[in-house]
Amino acid sequence: MRFKSFGFIVATVCSVLVWGSATYGQTDARRTSTPAALDERREALKKLIAEEWEYELHESPLTATVFGDYRYNDKVDDFSLAEVMRQDKASRDFLTRLDAIDTAGFPEQEQLNKTLLARKLRQDIEDDELKDYEMPLDQFTGVHLSLAQIPSGVPADTSKHYEDYLARLHQMPRAIDQIIEVARLGEKDKLMPPKFVLELVAKQCDSIAAAAGEASAFAAPILKFPAAVSPEDQKRLHDAIVKAIDTEVRPAYAKLSQFVREEYEPNGRDDPGLWALPDGDARYRAAVREMTTTDMTPEQIHELGMAQVKDSEAQMTAIAKQQGFPDWKSYAVSIQSDPKQKATSRDEIMNAYRHYIAQMQPKLPQLFGLLPKSKLEVVPVEAFREKEAAAASYFEGTPDGSRPGRVYVNTGDFEHRELPEIEAIAYHEGVPGHHLQLSIQQELPELPPFRQHASYTAYIEGWALYAERLGKEIGFYQDPASDFERLASEQLRASRLVEDTGVHYKRWTRDQMVQFFKDHSLETGDDLQAEVDRYISYPGQALSYKIGQLKILELRKRAQDQLGDKFDLKAFHDEMLSGGALPLDVLDARTNSWIAGVKAGTANGGGR
Repeated sequence: MRFKSFGFIVATVCSVLVWGSATYGQTDARRTSTPAALDERREALKKLIAEEWEYELHESPLTATVFGDYRYNDKVDDFSLAEVMRQDKASRDFLTRLDAIDTAGFPEQEQLNKTLLARKLRQDIEDDELKDYEMPLDQFTGVHLSLAQIPSGVPADTSKHYEDYLARLHQMPRAIDQIIEVARLGEKDKLMPPKFVLELVAKQCDSIAAAAGEASAFAAPILKFPAAVSPEDQKRLHDAIVKAIDTEVRPAYAKLSQFVREEYEPNGRDDPGLWALPDGDARYRAAVREMTTTDMTPEQIHELGMAQVKDSEAQMTAIAKQQGFPDWKSYAVSIQSDPKQKATSRDEIMNAYRHYIAQMQPKLPQLFGLLPKSKLEVVPVEAFREKEAAAASYFEGTPDGSRPGRVYVNTGDFEHRELPEIEAIAYHEGVPGHHLQLSIQQELPELPPFRQHASYTAYIEGWALYAERLGKEIGFYQDPASDFERLASEQLRASRLVEDTGVHYKRWTRDQMVQFFKDHSLETGDDLQAEVDRYISYPGQALSYKIGQLKILELRKRAQDQLGDKFDLKAFHDEMLSGGALPLDVLDARTNSWIAGVKAGTANGGGR
């Protein structure tokens, strides 16, 4: 039942596993019910869904804050083993009650609500059975990073919110002690991350612990107080927060660093793949199902990845030859060695992201009837995450708009970052990618909250990768180098299918992963190593991008083929977005229903 992480979308929230075939739109016509009984069952489902969601928010105050619910802003999650057991029992109890509700005769959306919640609860139970919670620390989604990202997500507009934040700082030592306790249990059960991952974690903890006072990441809310906070309160709260940072938070992180470096890291596993853990193969197959929402096997995904890499490289070679180069690699080298293609400052990188997002904004009505209300801003990645962070990532805003969506940009090592790659990433993370899709999802009033905030990784990352292509369709990527980098982005996502299955299924070494990337991507230096290490620490997540994109492209072609002149791209996009994030099998069934409705004249086929 746990929200697996807080904040960045790369960490899945409410990911869902495929359990049997999709039931979207199916009703057992043989069942009958009186109107009164039907209404009672519908109300029972509605109340149970609301109860389960309220439980989720209560048990994860940090996630509640991310979603814009500030009732628990003075609390930090309980990371103890006892809490894990309590939540596991709650998941099982909710599932038993949910299964007992007969949805015969329910509207299709309400049937789907039950199906999706049941799948989510079963996923939570399976995760608990595999004891994934016993490995809470890695360099990409570790709890130590989630805690350090709290300052960027909390509201800071009243004295009460500052008091709440101070209360959270006081709870940091308890939270870190619980993380250490659970990690020790994982050590006992031989559920250990690789040693090199833990070395990175220790360095991150050192970085967070080192910055004192106002230089600390935890001091962000006190660097600029709003006018609504009185001068007296500003002084009092400033001093209290600085004291909490220096006497409680930093020592707690120093303790965590010492634990990781002296006790935990030496016992980390030597092999990078998930196969090296107890029940490793079963763990990886579960991760594949969860992250792709398909029943594809690792072998099928590996072969698909090899084919997609070949296809991307053929398209890259075509552009290279147009520019007078014999193959894609030689053109890539020319871009990488050209000083004009490299950033000269951190600001230049930030401004490039803002430029591409701004040029896409007025084009959105050509592609979509549904458009988000939420604002978007571009901000730099925190210093403590620069070394391991991706080039960019998205942090969703709040439904009420009080916190805008944010594209976090990694400006570290700027002189080695290539400017032509930014355009595709900006569309992926901003619009028409993550920001557009996730903001629309939050704003769909007919969806219950658990669906407004659901993050089916294959759908969400698949949509964002699909969005990169939409930039090409709308007439952007005018610079050949930028278009080449767009294809390189596709090549990277195809390579991820090979890399992820390679290390966790085919037992590749870390060196084999690095070599494949050197042969089949534009990644170099720290970025290349960060990519490789990300797949090792976050099994299955890297599969979601290409598999999700291919499904959306498949559904688009299916709609075009079957609807012919009745096909409208805006209407198709709105259909993809109007149900929120969905498992791919459910999205497939939903699209079939829409196509049938357009044919029959009962569904919208011409934009909204």
